[in-house]
Amino acid sequence: MQAARITVGSVLFPALALGLAALFLFDERWILRLPAAIDFVPASVAALLLIGAAFSALQHAEIIGARVGEPYGTLVLTIAVTIIELAILASMIEYGNDDPTEAREAVFSAIMIVCNGLVGLCLLLGGFRHHEQEIQPMAASAYLAVLIALSTLTLILPDYTTSSYGPTLTSSQLIFVSILSVLLYSAFLFIQTVRHRSYFIDAHVAAVGDGQARPSRVMMLFGAVGLGASLLGVSLLAERVVPGLEDALRWIGLADVNRVMGAAVAMLVLLPESINSIRAAARNALQTSLNSALGSVVATIGLTVPAVALMSIATGHEIMFGLEQRDAMLLMLTLLLSVVSFGAGRTNLLTGLVHLVVFATYIFLLFVP
Repeated sequence: MQAARITVGSVLFPALALGLAALFLFDERWILRLPAAIDFVPASVAALLLIGAAFSALQHAEIIGARVGEPYGTLVLTIAVTIIELAILASMIEYGNDDPTEAREAVFSAIMIVCNGLVGLCLLLGGFRHHEQEIQPMAASAYLAVLIALSTLTLILPDYTTSSYGPTLTSSQLIFVSILSVLLYSAFLFIQTVRHRSYFIDAHVAAVGDGQARPSRVMMLFGAVGLGASLLGVSLLAERVVPGLEDALRWIGLADVNRVMGAAVAMLVLLPESINSIRAAARNALQTSLNSALGSVVATIGLTVPAVALMSIATGHEIMFGLEQRDAMLLMLTLLLSVVSFGAGRTNLLTGLVHLVVFATYIFLLFVP
């Protein structure tokens, strides 16, 4: 069996990312001294190091996952990525243009990217290589039940409340919905890791093994440190990359920058888990792939929304969660399609293609609303 390995890149990229972040944090005067012709270089280097650190986070998470087993392995990266998203959203809310739809767009984008783009790609790739793949129907049912309830309560319900003006919630409503989100996500974690852990174990992996030797405790400790350093580097550099991307989108004359920025932030923080999911689907471990993909989007709603709501109440920034009619229709289509796709317990190439068609529609409407 092949043991998990630590590569030079998994050590180098987090170190360089943290080093550049330290330069940005403690002294920015060196950027002002750069000639105008190359003032884009720091942001470009930051973007490259951010991507490298994201790949490093994936490798360190794989080491931890190989040690602790499923579903705890994918859960580690899910929680860590959610923390990164919270850090980026907090920065956008505090230092951005005080746009009340930033959190909504990030959460909605995460759902569309994961449930259509990532899931569709995993199902398409798995179906192409293995014809049909099996999933645990009870696990899929648990994911979808929580996802449907959380997304409807946070993204659809505000459009129909009457205590506040527009698609918003009052402070008491935000607190109530946040408590429900945390309780529901906590109950889901209990089901996933304790009461019905067997639902989330990949039958194929359990039968043939994952082909990977169990790392030592020392290697797992190194993986934990490396994962923390990688995710911290991604979080700190994203605060530099995202504003540059926003300026670039305005420069090209994009009509709705905020929606595209929400998608960009979601893609950024979901990159490590996306690669992990695609690799799992390619090796016929579809349940492991879905644990990572659907787990990330459930955590995004269950943890991000309460945290953002708390920041809104504490800082007085208005948060607009209710979706526009176009996006609400896409969300309902996505949830309905997910129920149909996973209801039979088996998936194929066509299932993935249908999800990708909806994802392509979402991307097209980002630029041509």
